[in-house]
Amino acid sequence: MASNVVVMGGRLHSRRLYRAMALVSILVVLPRTLLCQSPSAFVDPFIGSKGKGNVFVGPACPFGMAKPGPDCDLGANSGYVADSAKTVFGFSQTHVSGTGGGPKYGNISLFPFMGDFASIYQESLRSDEHARSGYYGVTLTKWDIRVEMTASHRSAMHRYIFKKAGTHGVKIDAGSFLGEEPVPDAREAQQFVGSEVQILSDSSVAGYSRIRGGWNNGAAYTVYFYALVSRPFTRYGTWKGAAMHPNVPTQIDSGEKTGAFLLFDGPHTDTLLVKIGLSYISELKARDNMERELDGSDFDDVVARARAEWDAALGRIEIDGTADQKKMFYTALYHVMLMPVDKTGENPRWISPMPYYDDFYTLWDTFRSSAPLLTLLDPARQIDIVNAMLNIYQHDGYLPEGRSGDCNGRTQGGSNGEVVIADAYAKGLPGINYRLALEAMLKDALIPPGGNEEKEGRGGLADYNRLGYVSSAYVRAGTRTVEYAYDDFCLAQVAKGIGREGEYERFMKQSSNWQHLWRDVEDHGARGFIMPRDASGAWLDSVQCDISNGRRTFIRYTPLTTEWPICICWWCGFFYEGVSWEYSFFVPQDIPALIEKCGGATAFESRLDTFFDSGFYDVTNEPDFLTSSLYHWIGRPDRSSQRTRTIVSKNFSSARDGIPGNDDSGAMSSWLAFHMMGLYPNAGQPYYLLTAPIVRKTTIHLAGGSQFEIVARNLSDKNVYVQSAMLDGRPFDQAWIEHRDITRGGTLVLEMGDRPSMWGRATPPPLYK
Repeated sequence: MASNVVVMGGRLHSRRLYRAMALVSILVVLPRTLLCQSPSAFVDPFIGSKGKGNVFVGPACPFGMAKPGPDCDLGANSGYVADSAKTVFGFSQTHVSGTGGGPKYGNISLFPFMGDFASIYQESLRSDEHARSGYYGVTLTKWDIRVEMTASHRSAMHRYIFKKAGTHGVKIDAGSFLGEEPVPDAREAQQFVGSEVQILSDSSVAGYSRIRGGWNNGAAYTVYFYALVSRPFTRYGTWKGAAMHPNVPTQIDSGEKTGAFLLFDGPHTDTLLVKIGLSYISELKARDNMERELDGSDFDDVVARARAEWDAALGRIEIDGTADQKKMFYTALYHVMLMPVDKTGENPRWISPMPYYDDFYTLWDTFRSSAPLLTLLDPARQIDIVNAMLNIYQHDGYLPEGRSGDCNGRTQGGSNGEVVIADAYAKGLPGINYRLALEAMLKDALIPPGGNEEKEGRGGLADYNRLGYVSSAYVRAGTRTVEYAYDDFCLAQVAKGIGREGEYERFMKQSSNWQHLWRDVEDHGARGFIMPRDASGAWLDSVQCDISNGRRTFIRYTPLTTEWPICICWWCGFFYEGVSWEYSFFVPQDIPALIEKCGGATAFESRLDTFFDSGFYDVTNEPDFLTSSLYHWIGRPDRSSQRTRTIVSKNFSSARDGIPGNDDSGAMSSWLAFHMMGLYPNAGQPYYLLTAPIVRKTTIHLAGGSQFEIVARNLSDKNVYVQSAMLDGRPFDQAWIEHRDITRGGTLVLEMGDRPSMWGRATPPPLYK
């Protein structure tokens, strides 16, 4: 497995080379038609904003730190609520996208208004809402104020168009944030620590917001800001707590919420620009970020620069499809590139020449398809991300699994940094110290993290290494066992590649540990499932549900049991966000062994059919991401294509509710993007499964100027089955392709027809030992 990859520590040279090659490929290779109709023109940030998608709708740059956007609900993960009957109460500068759990960020809220500042709390209904890459605009109907926003990497720019004459105002709230709860230290709630605001001149304001907690229960983080308005204000004031202080320029941090209000008197209408720099280091750094990124720029300049960045990033993949398909595809890529956040040079915890990324939210969501997608379309970026993970390990002691606000936390299942590293290694990404990476992986696999075991590392590790499985004494034991087994496989493959035979043999053996929880029980005609077991080895037929008046109640445990959150907390079940029917398919390291456990190919096909036809499949759940493609391993890639195409058509669209569940930092979007191209990765391994594409042609523009094309010839609504394939003019009769076959460039032509064929049945996907 990628045995020819050399372990390298020379990150900077390789990263710069990759970036230069990628830039050349974008500028030279992109066809004139695509340059005329740019990829960013198809991006609709509102896709996934309605329902459970929880996407961020404001402007941003790729992986940018500044994400200004509307806040309509303190409990909304991205701050946004699609229902226009819901008022907007602020436009804060920091947000996440697509996440579940408790909200994070929502710091430094700005809000324009009219009239005297009679109340700290301001709100308005909204109308005429528009968003595109690099731009968001809305009208506050209470005053008929048009609010527009754009962003650079570490700064935001607001444009307020006051259509009515009178006193115009801007509120700058340093104490506002998302996820506030009335109960102190409520789980996953953000908690106020402190804030400060200072009016520096008749056109500038600075300060900070310090918040802790949120979905990852993280330590306090501080967002510093420096704001500059385009014309002098005539009156001003500040507040602390509930008390307003006209003409008082400073409110120091005393543990109460603070803010400032700026008033612009005059009989005329007005357009006001507010430039606001952000930093996690200091107010001076925030000012420097603003001046470097926004000085001398007007609003439309910043919009154009952001859009140009998105065109360069999205243009690495070109598709030939309908306008609706392009809208879905490029918006999916856009969502993938919102997180994690590039905070290189903005790390308040330590100084390092290495890249620094934050907001891994979480690797449990993104390791399966988001990370492999970045490896394919922007390898330089993925090299930086992996190096950032290793730098976090060096300073914090563990690889991140979930991380936000510069603090590790939380773990959901496995230590999935192992999969991300193995994926980079298997696909030959240079400039990564894989010996250091193996050291970090071994720390996960050998040293229990202690504490509540939610922050980092592997919870229940003592059980896992002693028994070969995580017992029922630990929460999420089923999820942890099957994912640790795959993590061990990934660790073993890297160890093998760099000549560490002892570790390779040990962890390859442990990659079969999922079998220790495989119980010979039957459900809906299928035999064998991952089931709970105690530390003595006894199987559990029931699990405790509740204690009432000193009496314990139990429920029978079956492959469809969901004891959370009915009986126990969301995080306390045997599986995390799933049932045994779902997790019993998760053996990506050895699908042939899984098929044998299930009773052979015929029984496995029947089991898959039952899973989908009975509604056990959950499109919103990451553990199910690979399942629709498992027919490949029984020689039926046509059925993988059929299942996947049905999932896409029933659950995804270009509408505002076009993402069926939490987008999870682009995880759902990356799954869609891959399948629209006709590819899907088995993360941590150097190949992609081939399925019938949803678009007619995909061109991947590779670093160095070459390209790889996937052509679905004769594709139509009826012709959805691959009949035959040619790779660079030669017959290609396997339904999978290696990463190196793509990155060397070439053309894969798939002849499509209206019936299943024998194509791809004879050669199953590779098995790595």
